[in-house]
Amino acid sequence: MPTPLTTTPHGAVDLTTADVTTATPDAAGGFESLGVPGEIARRLTRRGIDAPFPIQAATIPPALAGRDVCGRAPTGSGKTLAFGIPLVQLAKRARPGAPTALVLAPTRELAAQICDEVRQLADRDQSVAAFYGGVGFGKQLRALADGVDIAVACPGRLADLISQGHVRLDDVELVVLDEADRMADMGFLPEVRRLPDACAERRQTLLFSATLDGDVDVIVRRYLHDPVRHEEFADESAADAAEHLFWDVERPDRVDVTARAVARTGPTVVFCRTKRGADRVAKQLASRGVAAVAIHGDRSQGQRERALEDFRSGRARAIVATDVAARGIHVDGVTCVVHFDPTEDGKDYV
Repeated sequence: MPTPLTTTPHGAVDLTTADVTTATPDAAGGFESLGVPGEIARRLTRRGIDAPFPIQAATIPPALAGRDVCGRAPTGSGKTLAFGIPLVQLAKRARPGAPTALVLAPTRELAAQICDEVRQLADRDQSVAAFYGGVGFGKQLRALADGVDIAVACPGRLADLISQGHVRLDDVELVVLDEADRMADMGFLPEVRRLPDACAERRQTLLFSATLDGDVDVIVRRYLHDPVRHEEFADESAADAAEHLFWDVERPDRVDVTARAVARTGPTVVFCRTKRGADRVAKQLASRGVAAVAIHGDRSQGQRERALEDFRSGRARAIVATDVAARGIHVDGVTCVVHFDPTEDGKDYV
């Protein structure tokens, strides 16, 4: 079966979709012109973030004003700050086991990344914690006992914590649904419907998704009240800048071709269809002198974090992933993406 290979000269590639936006003149006034408090704006400036992206300029003011927001935006468009700034500004102090703001995300890695980003925005006395599977309950239970103002959670682990009586959501007055389409694709829709129902009746909801049709439209109509809508689409020029190659390679030769691609192009993401296949390809690449690590749903959270760190630091030249495990992960410096197994459809390829 033929195998596609994609190479790109860009310095940063999301493992889910292309980078999308840059600042526009509409955002020229800076974050404070959007109503962002000066202290938060100064924290952003210290990190070299001075001008808001379009999605931030469009959604932060209504979110700070208490409006529901529905944003269509791909990964890479700056949506984490678009909801992170309102989160830290509006979240109230929480009682033990009863957060006041909640972010739902589809994967462990995305939840961890959101948590880190929000912590950098938050005041010192604000508590932000992530809750996801693949790790023990101990640290998460201790955080809840101390009080978590902003909880960033995967639906499955949060549902477990609720059923065990460790957390309640009736104090949650601000809910963020991030990458709602992926949560639907991954089978989390029942939890995504139940969890907001457990939150405060009078609440504000911010939803961000790459698509707003199908199951996501059902969520929008059910949980968002008169939302401000902002839709953003992929930058075609960014997609055109990548070189797409389709190689007709027999299966026994794919590992050798992939190894040569990594040696020639640099840090590479290799996609496999199955978890077992990802492990096998990582070992086969290593046997050919290519330092490679695997990441998929059967790996523990510690193993996944070490694999990502090895790849980010350059200790590993290739990371071999299933498509689900890679969702929501951003890695700088990726120069090549190899689809070792043909994708199910065009959407998965993009």
